[in-house]
Amino acid sequence: MYPWFAFGHITPFIHLSNKLAEKGHTISFIIPPITKSKVEHLNRFPNLITFYPITFPHVEGLPSGAETTRDVPFPLIPLIITAMDKTESQIEFLLRKLKPQFIFYDFSYWVSKLAHSLGIKSMHYSVVNPAATAYNASSATHHNLKGKKIITETDLMKPPPGFPDPSIHLHFHEARDHLMLRNVKPSEAIDLFDRLYMSLAECDVIGIKACREIDGIFVDFLEKDFRKPILLTGPLIPDPPSEPLEKKWVDFLGQFNPNSVIYCGFGSEVILTKSQFQELLLGLELSGFAFLASLRTPSGANSIEEALPDGFQERIGGRGVVYGGWIQQPQILNHPSIGCNVTHCGWGSLFEALGAKSKCELVLIPNRGDQIFNARILGKTFKAGIEVEKSEEEGLFTKESVLEAIKTVMDEENEVGKEVRANLAKLRQNILRNNFESSYIEDFINKLNTLMG
Repeated sequence: MYPWFAFGHITPFIHLSNKLAEKGHTISFIIPPITKSKVEHLNRFPNLITFYPITFPHVEGLPSGAETTRDVPFPLIPLIITAMDKTESQIEFLLRKLKPQFIFYDFSYWVSKLAHSLGIKSMHYSVVNPAATAYNASSATHHNLKGKKIITETDLMKPPPGFPDPSIHLHFHEARDHLMLRNVKPSEAIDLFDRLYMSLAECDVIGIKACREIDGIFVDFLEKDFRKPILLTGPLIPDPPSEPLEKKWVDFLGQFNPNSVIYCGFGSEVILTKSQFQELLLGLELSGFAFLASLRTPSGANSIEEALPDGFQERIGGRGVVYGGWIQQPQILNHPSIGCNVTHCGWGSLFEALGAKSKCELVLIPNRGDQIFNARILGKTFKAGIEVEKSEEEGLFTKESVLEAIKTVMDEENEVGKEVRANLAKLRQNILRNNFESSYIEDFINKLNTLMG
């Protein structure tokens, strides 16, 4: 396993490792040294899963101790790419030493050629929504084939030819961000989208953290586009956490009726501006519901407390908490008082909400990248959540748009809300049936065995 140096990629690679180790397979996990210490606790089978820390290459401009995208601001991500590219000799040494049958990777496009030279099969294992992969990789192919040197926001706002769901498209501000993301590259090296395309095109087989029940049409599109087998692992819903919920959250949530509290969680990497942070909290306040918001300190502020809107704490009293530290999100989502999840639409977080016992409704506020596609699929394709409206040009939401989305899913008399709640319940029923997860893993392993001959 050699995932992109981002926790949103490393963690699902570990979840997959656990699922494979559970079936008796041996996994070598290549990871930077400091990051290793942060994720070792996720290893459920230390007798079968071994972490191999590699020396993190020196790259001019990277802060000391920075190893993942979480450790750097967005403009420095190209330096993380440079560092990964500089690990090629270390990866070759480990592959020669370990002699695996397969190597799973994602953005390090050069891995497939290295593996082939050593007689090892390679899998591009994608932890992002296949709709996002299909949209981005096919856009890159389409525009490259047309010889377009300059690609504009308008080009990226439209789905690529043949894309199976025309209701999924980008707003102007999203296309602008995608253009920035597309051009993320160190100096004259290969940009992120072309890395994605090359990685998909040159591997032996594509694996995706996905399920046919949600992603089938996009998987078929990718299979046709890249003309190679695609193996699905299912969504890799983590096992229910064994640790009990911390007493402070048990005490807080226990004050309120079932399905009456909003949990707002934006993940470990989303940092809002101070003004958007305040609009979000004011929207939660206006809703009148109790809430627990897990958010990082916004840019332009030194602490959560400093960033709160004027008079906010006094007005909400004991019905709301804004928390900036690490939080037990799966346990909170499983608490019976939770009735709504306002989410940044990370795929892992969405599946934690979909699998939650609380059966919370979904309010979608995607931040960037594949989160946008996750939100569109749940909000547009399945009509199982409500996406918060943003301004077309700047991509800003308001307290009123946050309030409107919450009211829609929480008001029992709202007709749109009724349809959304029914669709979400149907989707949950589909993916939480018995053997759903295990059947995907068994099929994945059987197909891997076939490919290995």
